[in-house]
Amino acid sequence: EKAVNLKKDLAEMQEWMTQAEEEYLEKDFEYKSPEELENAVDEMKRAKEDVLQKEVRVKILKDNIKMLATKVPSSGQDLATELNVVLENYQLLCNRIRGKCHTLEEVWSCWIELLQYLDLETAWLNNLEERVQMTENLPDKLDAVNDALESLESVLRHPADNRTQIRELGQTLIDGGILDDIISEKLEAFNARYEELSHLAVSRQIALEQQLQTMRETEHMLQVLQENLVELDRQLTSYLTDRVDAFQMPQEAQ
Repeated sequence: EKAVNLKKDLAEMQEWMTQAEEEYLEKDFEYKSPEELENAVDEMKRAKEDVLQKEVRVKILKDNIKMLATKVPSSGQDLATELNVVLENYQLLCNRIRGKCHTLEEVWSCWIELLQYLDLETAWLNNLEERVQMTENLPDKLDAVNDALESLESVLRHPADNRTQIRELGQTLIDGGILDDIISEKLEAFNARYEELSHLAVSRQIALEQQLQTMRETEHMLQVLQENLVELDRQLTSYLTDRVDAFQMPQEAQ
């Protein structure tokens, strides 16, 4: 009777493993939204816990069959063979569910990381847009133009590492068919805004550099003119002091 019960327990255990495999491993999952992906992650975590909890039952079966084998070798031997099959299948199921759970957790982590990088780069784009707007309607003063140019250049020196991460993370998920529509839409919007603002910022940078160069040249010319006027004033004052007749002066002084 004990052998019969143990045989029944082994059959039930095998049936449960078959059902678990069908439910958790043979489903055709499609992750088209973050909610679907998150639900799948939670489900696989529960599946992993569920499968691992059966380890106690498997151990009890194993101990009972070993004990029976010592008392009734013939019955125990048959059950031991069935037990080995169940143990092998159980270990395989555990490994596969652990693997799928780990994969889904990695995918979810990848999605969260992508969102974080997008948030960082969006904040940078907002800052860049603000700096570009600050270069408009500047007062016609050299210091103001120079400060605006330096401010814009400091933002443009932003490293490209985050954009590289966004591209690689997004492509990894899209290649896996995970959230591909949502990610493609997000990346398209981000890249379009990045290209537009970058080109605008570089154009403003070039325009400010040219404006600054022109203002510096003008300032230099005014300085030279001022120095010439001072020198001329000094000469004229000297002539007047010495009561030099106008017709005795150099032509330019006249």
